[in-house]
Amino acid sequence: MTANKSEVIASPSLQHASSSTWPAYRALLDNGELERRVAEAWNRLENCDLCARYCRVNRRQTLKGVVCHTGERAIVHGHGPHHGEENPLRGWAGSGTIFFSWCNLRCVFCQNWEISQKGDGQEVDPKALASMMLDLQYRGCHNINLVTPSHVVPQILAATLLAARRGLRLPLVYNTGGYDSLEALALLDGVVDIYMPDMKYGDSATAHRYSHARNYWEVNQAAVREMHRQVGDLVLDEYGLARRGLLVRHLVLPGALASTESVLAFLAREISTNTYLNLMDQYHPCYKAFEEPLLDRSLTRKEYEQARQQARDHGLRRLDRPRY
Repeated sequence: MTANKSEVIASPSLQHASSSTWPAYRALLDNGELERRVAEAWNRLENCDLCARYCRVNRRQTLKGVVCHTGERAIVHGHGPHHGEENPLRGWAGSGTIFFSWCNLRCVFCQNWEISQKGDGQEVDPKALASMMLDLQYRGCHNINLVTPSHVVPQILAATLLAARRGLRLPLVYNTGGYDSLEALALLDGVVDIYMPDMKYGDSATAHRYSHARNYWEVNQAAVREMHRQVGDLVLDEYGLARRGLLVRHLVLPGALASTESVLAFLAREISTNTYLNLMDQYHPCYKAFEEPLLDRSLTRKEYEQARQQARDHGLRRLDRPRY
């Protein structure tokens, strides 16, 4: 896609936003439900069940025992237009990303480990986070892309309320590692327009070994089912931009280590063969992957092509364009 500066300023994202039904959170703002969700989310932070680890820690008082290392304030690494996301998100003006520091997973091959496991970033309050959202809208981005949001749902909801009162009208993208609790997803129902979960593994034993998360496969399937129930298949507008729906990411690992076939079969049988899927081909060893014999090499072109053929064999045709 190409557009000149004037087209970006009067972007289709904002043209569509004139509808009272889009983005979804505008309706919850008008009827008071969004404010109620914020209050409920803050209460849940005191006995935290906002990700699938269910640590039950009062994160408003302590960080002891908290895997996400995040208390009452979110920690943000940075924000800005991102042109490397999936086609329906980046468009021509970029996806408006906010990168949250820390993560509720501990992937040994994380390519952003400085952010997710070292925690580089600055604490921000909801007012500052709302200002970031509005800045991204002012800069012409097509959406607000919340990267690694599972552990900061209350903070996101509070910021969305403040930003919506000040005129935010971009759809929210919930860009998650897929280890989300159903309790958190219930708070987000009617707030998030576009869910973009990872489906990292098709079995929990591998997930436990390489991401230190128990029951990942079972949790991940339940989360994706709920996300799809809320928003359905991905809907694009006449410009090819995502308006609402589910977009799934799966990073293909060397040696079929991620059980890609199981992930694809689940999507085709239990979600929809119309699922928009990004089969990611960019795996290369990072962080602690060099210490793992099965992960200390890059993905081959043949392995990736096999994964794409498996997707087609399962009837999955909406595949994002590969990076190579």
